[in-house]
Amino acid sequence: MSRIGKKPIEIPAGVTVTLNDQTVTVKGPKGELTNTFNPDMAINIEDNIITVTRPSDAKEHRSIHGTTRSLIANMVDGVSKGFEKTLELVGVGYRAQKQGNKLVLNVGYSHPVEFDPDEGVEVEVPVNTKVIVKGYNKEKVGALASNIRAVRPPEPYKGKGIRYEGEIVRRKEGKTGK
Repeated sequence: MSRIGKKPIEIPAGVTVTLNDQTVTVKGPKGELTNTFNPDMAINIEDNIITVTRPSDAKEHRSIHGTTRSLIANMVDGVSKGFEKTLELVGVGYRAQKQGNKLVLNVGYSHPVEFDPDEGVEVEVPVNTKVIVKGYNKEKVGALASNIRAVRPPEPYKGKGIRYEGEIVRRKEGKTGK
């Protein structure tokens, strides 16, 4: 039994959801998202509430029931509120800056690393050691934040690198002399 799959999704004011076969289109103040789901899942929209039901308790139906509901809920949340991920740069001389629409990172390499965000995703640099990735598509926001972090992941000895806000880096003890 999928506890998440059974939860109904409330549609907030200002958001319209249309269902065409198995294609769900969600429009809101932040943008528009479209996704096509498995034809076995039954998606119903009634009185500003979306419900997802599965036809049987077969393993494949159980496995995609909660996933389908979560994807639709993320679409609704994204176009109404949006998503954001915050990254911190830790290290001497590590800094980020925004040039036009591009994000430029100086993280200890001989060259600066540039990122050009996709449509619907924007990058903010309030302080030169903090990067905020915002957007209405949760998948794109998470992917860009992950790609930025992958440039210089935090290392366990000094803790230098790019990390998510609130991420705990397990520190190791270095070499000890006898």
